[in-house]
This record gives sequence, structure tokens and C-alpha cells, in this order.
Amino acid sequence: MKKSLLAVLFGLVLILGACGGGGDDATEEPADTPDEPATEETEDGAEDTEGAEDGGTVDAAAGEEVYQQNCASCHGADLSGGAGPELTTVGSDLSEDEIRNIIENGQGSMPGGLVEGDDLDAVVGWLSEQQ
Repeated sequence: MKKSLLAVLFGLVLILGACGGGGDDATEEPADTPDEPATEETEDGAEDTEGAEDGGTVDAAAGEEVYQQNCASCHGADLSGGAGPELTTVGSDLSEDEIRNIIENGQGSMPGGLVEGDDLDAVVGWLSEQQ
């Protein structure tokens, strides 16, 4: 009787251990961050790439969020300037490459490298739309 009870308890522990307690480790990449741009098939059967660097759409919310977190303290929450110059028309004044170069390398009293990677892409895209 003791052996069968022990076997049942051991089996129950194995089952419960396998079913739960995965925790929140950051070892797995979230499913909502694709490595490649999302594609959709158009009416003529061609693929339409969303978010591609060749003129695709920009995630404005992500770009604005990156700006608010990293740039607004100097350039103003409404792009009106402050310690840094105003950026209300930066998209008509500078190309995306020029904006990217300034953010990556800095200019004047602004240090370079404040934003990198996907955040850099998002904020450059959003700033280039400010006209």
C-alpha cells in the first residue's frame, strides 16, 4: 500500500511539474516581434511588405514612444525645443539618413548613440514624418 501511494504521489508530482511553473524567462523571443517584415498578398497576388525600409509604413506609435523616452527631455515633448533645437519640421529639413547620422554620431552638445537598433529605426522613421 505504501509503495502504491508513493508511486501515485511521485506520478502526480511529475505531471504537475511538467504542466506548470515555466516562469517568465527571457530566453524565448516573443511571437509578436518578427525577424522579417510582415507580408500581405495584394489583389494581383504580389506580396506587399509592411514596414520595409524601401518605403514601407512606419510604426508611428513606437517611434513617438522612443522619442518621448529618450529625446523629449532636450527637444521638448511637442518637438518645440529646449536644451536641444526644435524638431517640428525636421522631416522636411533633413533626410532619414541625415537624421540617423545625427542620432548615431551626435551633433553639437548632443552625444551620439542615445538610441540604437530597432528603436533607432522607429524614431528615425517617426521624425522623418515631422514636417
